[in-house]
Amino acid sequence: MKKVVPQSKKAESIASRSSTFIAGGVVSLNRKVTPNIIFEKGRGSRIVDINGKEYIDYHSAFAPYLLGHNNDEVNRFVRQAMKDSWSLMGSGTTYWEAELAELLCDAVPSVDLVQITNTGSEATAHAIRLARAYTDREHIILTLGGYNGWHNEVARAVMPTLQQIGPRREKDEYPYLPMSAGIPKSTMEKVHIVNFNDLTSLEIILKKYPVAAVMTEPVLQNIGVVHPRQGYLEGLIKLCRQYGAVSIFDEVKTGFRTSLGGYQGKYNLSPDLSVFGKAVANGYPLGVIGGRKDIMDLFDSPDSAKRVLIAGTYNAHPFNTAAAIATLKILQDPGVYEKLEALTLRLIKGLGSLLSAKGIQYVTPNNGSAFCTYFTERAPEDLHDILYHHNFELDIKYRKLLIDHGIYHIPIPCKQGSVSLAHSEADIDKTLEITSQILKFI
Repeated sequence: MKKVVPQSKKAESIASRSSTFIAGGVVSLNRKVTPNIIFEKGRGSRIVDINGKEYIDYHSAFAPYLLGHNNDEVNRFVRQAMKDSWSLMGSGTTYWEAELAELLCDAVPSVDLVQITNTGSEATAHAIRLARAYTDREHIILTLGGYNGWHNEVARAVMPTLQQIGPRREKDEYPYLPMSAGIPKSTMEKVHIVNFNDLTSLEIILKKYPVAAVMTEPVLQNIGVVHPRQGYLEGLIKLCRQYGAVSIFDEVKTGFRTSLGGYQGKYNLSPDLSVFGKAVANGYPLGVIGGRKDIMDLFDSPDSAKRVLIAGTYNAHPFNTAAAIATLKILQDPGVYEKLEALTLRLIKGLGSLLSAKGIQYVTPNNGSAFCTYFTERAPEDLHDILYHHNFELDIKYRKLLIDHGIYHIPIPCKQGSVSLAHSEADIDKTLEITSQILKFI
């Protein structure tokens, strides 16, 4: 077994400089992990740290790199946009944003119209505002264990402890546990948290409050990969229609990693609104909100009292838009998703053989090329299943041993792994070979 290479003086210098000039030492605090590796570059399925050590990457920067780091075709299209002098016009529309919008509407059956943002958090904020304007209501419902961005309404704890959230509740909601200071209590009072896969509690809250929107990830992919029970998402949409709430699918993570039409396209679901991000532009910053025409039209309603503001100097920035156009065109190629699925299943099957031989209790559910290994006897159906049964200590030990030996999963328990189109069978086989070695130390 290779020994862990200590941080070089160069890495220590960068870390010190960042701590001196960046609040918290890193520009997105969910990146603050141990070990604190400073990465320098990424290409295809690999990332390289400041010491020159290479890793096969399954973190994928929280999952946008569906095609792999620095995909040649995407970067070529962005460079061409620069060469052709695409610029941030700031007035009127452009043919490239029109092309992207058409590609998105064609890809996702439930989407009549779209708007473009820079991030998924912006898109979810706009979705909630649209729903409130459309329904003239203020309350919203979110799912426990979901993540929908950083703004006030949705910034509740993603994976609270059992001590914080309490045992599973029957026919009830959970407290809003903020993940941030600075959220007004008045905001929290209008946000209701129910467990994923719990239609009974959902209906109780819909009856009790004037709910504008129910927002959920169709698969919980911020606590690994937690699938909906059969009929759950259909039931959620039906209940929203029954009680006059807007159904919103947060497909920032599931989106184009599941299929070109998103999770909803693969399973023939029609939410009222949807948001997308991450894989849509293969690492370039771009978010999408789309859905029913009558709701989306509120962005330009002739009635000023119903009009919903959407503005942003960098919305549909030409280079990000170019990246998204190129990414979606690649994803249209026959066999792309079949290849991703085959690579992911090769990895999952191999991991299963190794863990079973070691006598370790595990499950590795996947959603397309997204996967997560839980150290428990059955696939979780909600956050409580994970909190009750998952071996968190083993999870973090497993991840850190893999990192030490050149396989990168972010060292946070239950975080999704992501296979990209740039991964090869050789990458998968090397991953399994290294996993076999590190399991000797577990």
